[in-house]
Amino acid sequence: MAVDQVTKALAQLRLADGRSRTVIRGILSLRLVRNPGASLGLGAGHTWIISLLAAAACIIFIVLAIRTTSYRWTIVLSLALAGAAGNLTDRIAYAGGFLDGAVVDFLDYGWSIGNIADIFLTLAGVAVVVMILAEVPFREGSPAPGPATGKRPDGGGTGAEGDAAA
Repeated sequence: MAVDQVTKALAQLRLADGRSRTVIRGILSLRLVRNPGASLGLGAGHTWIISLLAAAACIIFIVLAIRTTSYRWTIVLSLALAGAAGNLTDRIAYAGGFLDGAVVDFLDYGWSIGNIADIFLTLAGVAVVVMILAEVPFREGSPAPGPATGKRPDGGGTGAEGDAAA
């Protein structure tokens, strides 16, 4: 979260003139924008709801990080928490009313403008999908969730054992 907040502070200092600065032509430029909405500006009229959802997400990420015994899951959940908390910090710090502040965005990809917190959230989201598909266990020493384990969610077998014994 610190990297996100430092880069946002620098963006506000260096990009306050409103001009865009090309970093990689056609791929990335720097331009300061304040986004009251969610991704791609969606929900801009409901900033306080987005803020409450972000606060809830932060709490959920903390609870999940405490409950996991997996180093990999801890890293991914921490990355997600850093992203959600970074943008929530903006919504609180720059609010004129109840949780109605705008997020500081400055990384202009041409089709979207974001920030470091958004990168953290995207990476965490991709990592969660990959870890679920790879059946990385949430708790070390426990079987990975999913159909490949042959286990029912209640911890029992596949159900065939009970049928054969009857």
